[in-house]
Amino acid sequence: MKFIVNTNQLLHKLQSVSGTIVSKPVIPILDHFLFDITDKKLTITCTDLETTMSTTMDVQSEENVRIAVPSKMCMDTLKALPNQPVTFTISLEKNAIELKSEFGRYKLIGQNADDFPKIPESNADNSFNISSEVLSSSIAQTIFSSGNDELRLSLTGVYVQLFKNNAVFVATDANRLVKVERNDVNPGVETNFILPKKALNLLKSNLPQDDTSTQVDFNESNAFFSFGDIKLICRLIDERYPDYQAVIPQENPNKLTIDRNEFLNSVKRISIFGNKTTNQINIKITGSELTIHAEDLDLSNEAVERLGCDYAGEDMEIGFNSRLLIEMLQNINTPEIIIELSSPSRAGIILPSKNVENENLLMLLMPMMIAGNS
Repeated sequence: MKFIVNTNQLLHKLQSVSGTIVSKPVIPILDHFLFDITDKKLTITCTDLETTMSTTMDVQSEENVRIAVPSKMCMDTLKALPNQPVTFTISLEKNAIELKSEFGRYKLIGQNADDFPKIPESNADNSFNISSEVLSSSIAQTIFSSGNDELRLSLTGVYVQLFKNNAVFVATDANRLVKVERNDVNPGVETNFILPKKALNLLKSNLPQDDTSTQVDFNESNAFFSFGDIKLICRLIDERYPDYQAVIPQENPNKLTIDRNEFLNSVKRISIFGNKTTNQINIKITGSELTIHAEDLDLSNEAVERLGCDYAGEDMEIGFNSRLLIEMLQNINTPEIIIELSSPSRAGIILPSKNVENENLLMLLMPMMIAGNS
């Protein structure tokens, strides 16, 4: 059984789905691509049992064939070849695969396609479409804020709340929280689920940055994403998400407006001199002046900067983790930001000065205790 394919085109397809493959799979066949040729169309699938990706491409073939191909050897071979047609010859009796290029022949052993894990089928009752750009942006704005603690599994993903005419994406690691509300999505159903981080990163790196439509199907255990010639299936995190609304302070009488870039760069500089364990910086606001201060008592390092700002409220000093604050500021796109505060012991709310059309973005950062303050 033979098929002919272009090296660069095949390599591009393999790379687009190879992110699901793990270095130490629980069963050997999981580090293989499943090649399935039907009616001159090659479907490439790989999985780690939690996340599955597949893509399709046209090939020259007179027969239908299915075989599992070793991922690393196949990709390394294609990378080492210049752009040219290659012929795959497959012997199903021995699971043998031979690649033939204008330079020579390369033999490798695959595995029986019947041993490849069964792929979940989308028998989901619920389905909606979302712009690929909107989905990609919503993932990028939230995923960095999700946690890594496997003991708090619900916080390791992004919580998606669907309503009739909008969708809300939330991520938190218990020290910070990001909430993105999109009013240009119409799920037509009210439900919620938690998407795992690995699947979201794969979506983020593969979604086209345009208004191409992505179809989302889901049931109680899996979510199915389909865009262009790529399909991604992921197992949902089967945990209850905490009541995130309860931690968002509603009364924040102190409002600070400041240039985002100036503030970000100042925090970056000051954090160099802070304690590398706590990453704490202290922010003091008096009138129209903001002072950023950090010190490392063990090493006698210290830095302070002053910035102009627009502030309405009582004078205040509050401590934040500079690493978390920097990440949050980097994920807001407006020239100015608004920081709403109530007291040094309560979370600060960070908002863009002007929301993108059809988007409401809210970020929350828990404070750190300042020495000498009770």
